Amino acid sequence: MLENGFITAEQANAARAEPLRLRQASNEDDLHAEYIAEMARQIIVERYGEDAYTAGLKVYTTIDASLQRAAWRAVRNGILEFQRRQFYRGPERFIDLPEDPAAREAAIDNAIADFPDTDTLLTAVVLNASPTQVIVTRGDDKVLTITGSGLDPVRSGLDAKAPPHLKLRPGAVVRIAQTSQGWMVTQTPEVEAAFVAVDPRDGGIRALVGGFDFDRNKFNRVTQSQRQPGSSFKPFIYSAALEKGIMPATVVNDAPLFFPASVTGGKPWEPKNYDGQYDGPMTVRTALAKSKNMVSIQILRAVGTQSAQQWITRFGLDPDKHPPYLTMALGAGAVTPLEMAAGYAVFANGGHYLPPVLITRITDPRDRVLMEVPAQKVEESNRTLPARNAFVMSQLLNEITRSGTAARAQATLKRPDLYGKTGTTNDAQDAWFVGFHPTLSAAAWLGYDKPRNLGKRATGGALALPIWIDFMAQALRQEPVQELQPPPGVAFSGGDWVYAEYADGSFVRRLGFDDPHTAPSTGGEAPVDAGERRSILDLFRP
Repeated sequence: MLENGFITAEQANAARAEPLRLRQASNEDDLHAEYIAEMARQIIVERYGEDAYTAGLKVYTTIDASLQRAAWRAVRNGILEFQRRQFYRGPERFIDLPEDPAAREAAIDNAIADFPDTDTLLTAVVLNASPTQVIVTRGDDKVLTITGSGLDPVRSGLDAKAPPHLKLRPGAVVRIAQTSQGWMVTQTPEVEAAFVAVDPRDGGIRALVGGFDFDRNKFNRVTQSQRQPGSSFKPFIYSAALEKGIMPATVVNDAPLFFPASVTGGKPWEPKNYDGQYDGPMTVRTALAKSKNMVSIQILRAVGTQSAQQWITRFGLDPDKHPPYLTMALGAGAVTPLEMAAGYAVFANGGHYLPPVLITRITDPRDRVLMEVPAQKVEESNRTLPARNAFVMSQLLNEITRSGTAARAQATLKRPDLYGKTGTTNDAQDAWFVGFHPTLSAAAWLGYDKPRNLGKRATGGALALPIWIDFMAQALRQEPVQELQPPPGVAFSGGDWVYAEYADGSFVRRLGFDDPHTAPSTGGEAPVDAGERRSILDLFRP
């Protein structure tokens, strides 16, 4: 500026003399909306082409900043907690630590530069390690001593018999993270997670996290990842059953089932409950709360596979991704987390499907509106589900968060207005929890991008539910309790909610009390197309 005559020599000297004040960005202030920004970029480029980069457009979204931060923290915490229990793969690199202080500092700085931090997952170099403590530095004259549970993720690397490539020793480049219990030594996770929250009152996406680290992998698992939903899909099947006269108090036989090759059109199929236990006769309410697979199959048999396939379109789901076979009762189709959150929102808002919305308005640099999306609202024109169906299903989902596989939700958050369903797929490759409060419907998923077993005792309740709870603890902090109110057409009879026409007890049906080893009748709908000779087992596998 001085050379080009914009300022005087005196001004230049005064500027040089000013002390530099560095403002360190707070991680808490970061919106962590990289996946959202990329979604918006793709939408704008598709609409405006290359002008999207030069026209100075302003894009307004439905995202709530505080909810977005809560979702990001919940996903990170969920992944790091899972990582804590995994086998340690060893340090990311080993470097030499010279005796000369200047050379040592340079070596540490270079190592940290080569392995950049990923938000709260920080790079550090080990200075000393023993089975009881690890001393690390980040090259900023700050030394951290990590002990106790902070060493749990790397115990195998501290064992005296650990192989050289796994052993923690001076010069090891590792990852550290700060938790509520203090600092811990960990590793870059291989597992991924996704989370999305939708407002059931207008379809607006309030928070979206497509993975652990956008810079590492830009694949958006909320919108692009097609995964099996497992048992989190069952509420859609149970919803269809209500319209067939199967009420919460209907008794179903939880007994073994066997389908011979003559029925499947391929290999024999013998489905099992997750825990391998069969509890005999139980109500529909209890069966869904316990996520009994055999009962779900019996219910789908009664509904009819083709009828159920058409019913799920009321929740915005693509029927082509859910073939009309009995495995649909176990969530063997394909969904995205966004589809699941939007589908559960239909229960939350009393039976209306509102397509998810991200962008509400686009303006030019002078704030002239170029595009504005009309606000959606709950009205009869977008009703896809009878109000009585949505209410009774919500009561069943509430039972799951009270006494079933997701009882941790109400126990932790200390509020009764929570509804949802856990989901664990075949061979524990996907862990889900999808649930809602009247103001938010949210889906949490955890798994590997290339599907593989998540480990022993890996369930939706153990892995995905904590992410959902972590988010809702912040999201609902200022929200009063809002329990859903019964609409016209339902009655409380015999200790449970039923459709009003069954208030006299005429709803009582008993399903699945035939010979469990006899091929089922599906009302003329074969579980598979015999002409295609496709196996149910093949469909069940990812």
